[in-house]
Amino acid sequence: MNRIAFKMQLHKGFEAEYKKRHDELWPELKVLLKATGISDYSIFLDETTNSLFGILKAGDSKLIDNLPAHPVMQKWWLYMKDIMECNADNSPVSIPLKEVFYLP
Repeated sequence: MNRIAFKMQLHKGFEAEYKKRHDELWPELKVLLKATGISDYSIFLDETTNSLFGILKAGDSKLIDNLPAHPVMQKWWLYMKDIMECNADNSPVSIPLKEVFYLP
């Protein structure tokens, strides 16, 4: 099982909306993420910078690599693009983070 960490950037003033949208995560997106082998997925907010920090566990990295092509994922990105920094394809700007310490 691989652990993956990344950071994203939320636009100022959209903290409550970001939480609301994730509290109401679409059932079809939950199914897709689980089917892709994603588990223990958390996103944290640094309220001083509006940086988002995500961490998840994933099995097959090839399945993760195919997520951007999935229509449900593309629909979610389109839904979220107004409240966070995004790339031209509407995917969130996501910066991978290097693990430097882990205490199992």
